[in-house]
Amino acid sequence: MSQIQQGMAMLIAAFHKYSGKEGDKTTLSKGELKELLTNELGDLLGKSNDKTAVDKIFKDLDANADGTVDFQEYITLVACITMLCNDFFQKQ
Repeated sequence: MSQIQQGMAMLIAAFHKYSGKEGDKTTLSKGELKELLTNELGDLLGKSNDKTAVDKIFKDLDANADGTVDFQEYITLVACITMLCNDFFQKQ
């Protein structure tokens, strides 16, 4: 697989590693999202147990306000963080 294909496979695997622990296997609950953020993005976001911050991230991601984060909403988060990292490293 190419590097991009490997990256895509890793993003899919990371989502499914956390989805379904508390119900629907195709979405992330707030608890599942918090676990994903802490374990997979903690170095970028800081290992915070700030419930208010997690609530805000969850609310912002849950574009359709259904109380869960689906794969498309998750990918939006990853894309935004990736763009911010690119901007940061371009300035270095």
